[in-house]
Amino acid sequence: MDRILKTSVLLAISILLSACEQAAPPVESDTLVVVAETGPSVEEAVEFVAEAEDRLARLGQHSERVQWVLQNFITVDTELLAARAAEDFTAAKVELAEQAARYVDLEGLDYDTRRKLDFLRSDITIPAPQDPVKTAEQAEIGARLSGMYGKGTWCREDGRCLALGELEDIMAHSRDPAELLEAWEGWRTISPPMKPLYARQVELANEGARDLGFDNLGTMWRSAYDMDPADFPDELDRVWAQVRPLYEALHCHVRAKLAEQYGSGLVPLDGPIPAHLLGNMWAQEWNNVYELVAPEETADSYDLTAILNEQHFDALRMVKTAEAFFSSLGFKPLPDTFWERSLFEKPADRDVVCHAVAWNIDEKDDLRIKMCIDVNSEDFKVIHHELGHNYYYRAYNQESYLYRASANDGFHEAVGDTISLSITPEYLQQIDLLDEVPDASGDLGLLMKQALAKIAFLPFGLMVDQWRWKVFAGEVGPEGYNDLWWKLREQYQGVSAPGERPADAFDPGAKFHVPANFPYTRYFLSHILQFQFHRALCEVAGNEGPIHRCSIYGSEQAGQRLNAMMEMGRSKPWPVALEALTGASTMDAGAILDYFAPLKEWLDEQNADRQCGW
Repeated sequence: MDRILKTSVLLAISILLSACEQAAPPVESDTLVVVAETGPSVEEAVEFVAEAEDRLARLGQHSERVQWVLQNFITVDTELLAARAAEDFTAAKVELAEQAARYVDLEGLDYDTRRKLDFLRSDITIPAPQDPVKTAEQAEIGARLSGMYGKGTWCREDGRCLALGELEDIMAHSRDPAELLEAWEGWRTISPPMKPLYARQVELANEGARDLGFDNLGTMWRSAYDMDPADFPDELDRVWAQVRPLYEALHCHVRAKLAEQYGSGLVPLDGPIPAHLLGNMWAQEWNNVYELVAPEETADSYDLTAILNEQHFDALRMVKTAEAFFSSLGFKPLPDTFWERSLFEKPADRDVVCHAVAWNIDEKDDLRIKMCIDVNSEDFKVIHHELGHNYYYRAYNQESYLYRASANDGFHEAVGDTISLSITPEYLQQIDLLDEVPDASGDLGLLMKQALAKIAFLPFGLMVDQWRWKVFAGEVGPEGYNDLWWKLREQYQGVSAPGERPADAFDPGAKFHVPANFPYTRYFLSHILQFQFHRALCEVAGNEGPIHRCSIYGSEQAGQRLNAMMEMGRSKPWPVALEALTGASTMDAGAILDYFAPLKEWLDEQNADRQCGW
């Protein structure tokens, strides 16, 4: 039944009951009538959940379409349209969250109804206050922040303006510390205007979280992990402690090699590494400095970027190749609409948000990706990753609306990266990108490349939300945002700002996920889970060699195991989904240690006479 119609019927019934009460005969004076106030029933809760799912599905589809238009055609008008759609969707989610609170303590609720009520109450990234004026303000701020990032450029003194992609190219390829510093600082000029908007957004979102019964937005975000929000940070610390020795060994070696390149005056051998020297705009991955830190004794196995260009790959062929990987696992091809509606290349005539994102427009089969693809090894892997999201979307599309999500948000990221781990020399030889599989002499180099991308990322993946949780909890105000950011980056990563930052700096805003309000812990989780997934699927595929050489390409048995987990969506707690795929119900970084064992042994040898730590 339509919610408005239902409300009207309830109002009519109320009026009729009132009329009947007035027409009833008088009660004898010695008769006591007790009218009990009855609360909501189980049947009402079930009906409420069904109506809520239907309403959210309709509004969510509309919001997705408008957001797609905004990110592909960034204008004042599309920002306003997106703001209104987000406002309507958020307002509905907040309204339903408030109503859900009436039912969560009912006795006799079935498993699905209770689980869905919990999702309705907590499943909002940026909850809006009950005040509709504040809801509108919050939606407008969100659209403005997204637009500011998407349109961000830095203009040199010569008048040439550079977009993020061009600045990233400088960060990746230049070895001139002055040029690197200029590009690094240049991109961060886009974010100071975001700081007052972000601070206001924090105020509004915290108010919305409190309206829903949470003490702040950080607690609300952590409540989505099938465990006490207060215990979740301890679980992250437990897993991080498993892999920290590997990270510290990698950090020690990279720092020593960068000091050889740039001098110990710029890279102190007992301190954090300056962020602009690590080959990435955010120093979150270090694979672009591979040539400076590579094991000298390893064989130069192959250059995938060169191979792709030699074989005349373009954006479309790269996506088709990734689709073929999933087909080899037994998944059906992507729909025709995927190829008609996706964005693969940056348009020349307009601003778009180039950050790679997979989309599920209608919660069924309108699957897309939006990505400005370059023909290189990194984007080849990213495409495999993004399609992982699309196939996960389709796997659970038969579930009801509130179950159409991954077991936890780390699972979604982990599935695509699990596929990327299978982009091994063996896989490349199978698809005719290599004539023959290189021998084991090149493994150390390949493991170093993987570690610079995967292991280097782990503390960054952990600290972004550590920063936000402290901001949401009010431990620091806008004046301290930047100082806290760099304090945590040094604590977790051993990475520092290149120099003193301006008083108005807002360096967190230079990272897409902060102004876009995408929770980031999912990426840390995914970097743990993907290796756990990979090891389990390799066992299913019958791999008998080291897991860093395993590819599940062509194994329908592995595809069936993966799909069985993905089809569950989030209908069960994530430990159940994890056990269905891996046989274990707890996260375990042991698979990472197995994968990188040869590299860790080599790093320890290299670091024997070095002072490690910071």
